[in-house]
Amino acid sequence: MSRLACFARVVALGMLGLIAIPALAQPAPADAEWNAYLDALEGGAHQATLWRYGWGGVYAASLADNAYQASEADSADDRFDARVGGVKSALALAGVITDPQPHPAAYRRLQTLAEHRDAAHLAEARALVRATAAEERRRRAWRARLSSLVINTLGGLAIGVGDDRPRDGAISFATGMLVGEIQLRTQPGQAGVALNRFQPARLTLGDVNLDYQYAWTLAPDRVGMQIRY
Repeated sequence: MSRLACFARVVALGMLGLIAIPALAQPAPADAEWNAYLDALEGGAHQATLWRYGWGGVYAASLADNAYQASEADSADDRFDARVGGVKSALALAGVITDPQPHPAAYRRLQTLAEHRDAAHLAEARALVRATAAEERRRRAWRARLSSLVINTLGGLAIGVGDDRPRDGAISFATGMLVGEIQLRTQPGQAGVALNRFQPARLTLGDVNLDYQYAWTLAPDRVGMQIRY
């Protein structure tokens, strides 16, 4: 290796050391973490409210329309489809009403914790955000799609097999699954985003291991790293 290459490598390592050492030496301010959690759950609570009333309104309107079409539609096929659609809309509306998003309650609890802002309450706030993020993941997991799959499968079979219209049954199934997927994907996910800002890592110095979490900070006036341990 040439002397110039060796010199360039030493300079590069030195610059990395100058960047990394101050980052490790200064932990992130607790206020920044509090504000990140508060902003996340406030946004989540706002989206959860819009999600609940928005989808509740969609399913309520669909239920009302199906109830009307079930008795007033011109063809027997349309009346049968409306009865099936009415059952599906009623079940979906009940699910939205009885299973609210966790963010509004979590945000209210976090506001109470933030009145103190000491280490003990910060640890509880982290646990609250982790629990909310876990609930977000549960609501988006494949198990959350099982109820939609069962309801839409039964509805499709009722039309396709029970009423001997396979094509219409397939359309009913596909449409119901698409709407259910959109409903799942429009749920709030701010807690998971806030939690993922801080990535776990470990620093090993000989026999000493230091577990910490880091998050990159990008702002118009600075670029750096926040460390908490």
